[in-house]
Amino acid sequence: MDTTVATRRERLRGSTLDEILGAARRQLIAGGPTAISLRAIAREMGMTAPALYRYFASLDKLVEALVAACYDDLTAELEAERDRHLDQPVGVRMIECSRAFRRWALAHTPEFSLLFGTPIPDVSTEPEGASEEAGRQFGAVFGAMFVELWASAPFAVPGDDEIEPALAQGLRECRTKMGIGDLPLGAVLAYMSSWVKLYGAVTMEVFGHLKFATEDGEPLFELTLREIGTTLGIELAQGRS
Repeated sequence: MDTTVATRRERLRGSTLDEILGAARRQLIAGGPTAISLRAIAREMGMTAPALYRYFASLDKLVEALVAACYDDLTAELEAERDRHLDQPVGVRMIECSRAFRRWALAHTPEFSLLFGTPIPDVSTEPEGASEEAGRQFGAVFGAMFVELWASAPFAVPGDDEIEPALAQGLRECRTKMGIGDLPLGAVLAYMSSWVKLYGAVTMEVFGHLKFATEDGEPLFELTLREIGTTLGIELAQGRS
């Protein structure tokens, strides 16, 4: 086959895939994750449903691709923020990326809900599919910085034998899945507890669960960052740019 023809076909297919994902994202933004519909996308694009199925065989496959695309956007945002502070200590980069995570979440609430909220009913993704890989790439941004932080400035953590056995086993599995090296389990625990605080603070603000206490979530978020900084041995002043 003429490689020029093949390349043109690949470009056209790639363009159509991007158009489909763009339509799916607009549905997500307009009506939430459950509003995503292959038939509605086909109508918007002037395609028949069978023609659309040549690109995505099922709603599951489309959602998986959309999840991966949203993760890619978030990861690119964090990497750009990290790179803006490459001349700063790694603690600065971690804190600034945490702030960037919050900003992205508040600016992209529907996408955040798709990635970190309740799964879409009757939709499942492959354990080793594109969305899982994109999720790992997102996690690797923070994971790599934590490994660098630990190598440059290790801090006091409980010994492996001080951690409850069931938790220790989970931390070992987490360490392997995240590819964060052979860190002490106490360090992995500090990393995970910090992520729980960051994720919890952002999620509560995004979903409006802080409004009973405050309309401005930033001061509370900054307090959370201070707690994370204390846990990870990061000087609090580092986090201000």
